[in-house]
Amino acid sequence: MDVEARELLIIVATYNESDNIPILIGKVRSLGLPAHMLVVDDNSPDGTGQLVEDLGKEMPGCIRVLHRTGKLGYASALREGFAIGLEQGYKVIMTMDADLSHDPARIPDIYGATAQYDVVVGSRYVPGGGTRNWPLFRRILSRAASLLARALTGLPVHDCTGGFRAYRRDIIVKADLLSSNTEGYSFLMETLFKCHRAGASIGEVPIVFADRERGKSKISKKIILEAGWVLLKLFWCRITGKP
Repeated sequence: MDVEARELLIIVATYNESDNIPILIGKVRSLGLPAHMLVVDDNSPDGTGQLVEDLGKEMPGCIRVLHRTGKLGYASALREGFAIGLEQGYKVIMTMDADLSHDPARIPDIYGATAQYDVVVGSRYVPGGGTRNWPLFRRILSRAASLLARALTGLPVHDCTGGFRAYRRDIIVKADLLSSNTEGYSFLMETLFKCHRAGASIGEVPIVFADRERGKSKISKKIILEAGWVLLKLFWCRITGKP
């Protein structure tokens, strides 16, 4: 990546997202922001990693792919991305999904809010936010999970589980986000908890989360069970004051 203008790094973790990733990259590039993209690919059988590699050759310095040896998981992909972003001197590191459920048009607002906040969350549950193409049961379950997470962790955030976020580099270091050993999407709750404990200012920007149109969801029973365990662990840390 270019040595200069290391302002914003957008990390996208991928596994079998060849139908979505070219669209996402095109939309991000059309924004004209001082941003680079890092795609962390878990050796996708559908060739996602190689596809990004080829796109990167067409846009040198703008897109990079980190090829991993197997399906190592969402949380470890973000941790590796954070480590690279810190090492290469980016001021802001953003995370978003590859499946187009996160609208790239919201990137400027989330990124812009980092001028005021250490962490900015793209939130479904603040005025102006919401979901699209979700059945009623899923909407109720998601809202209930966020309310429970907020109650148990004490986080001043309405959407504790969303992955469309931006972090200033200083808070990533101060909160020691690279030390986590959480494997699934519960990493998102854990990072917010650690940032809050480290004294971070946290803001929310409304987003509309759209259900994926292509490919398969990566959510599994194992991930859901881990999220419940991590939530209880964070609650214990909160009431005992332990790290």
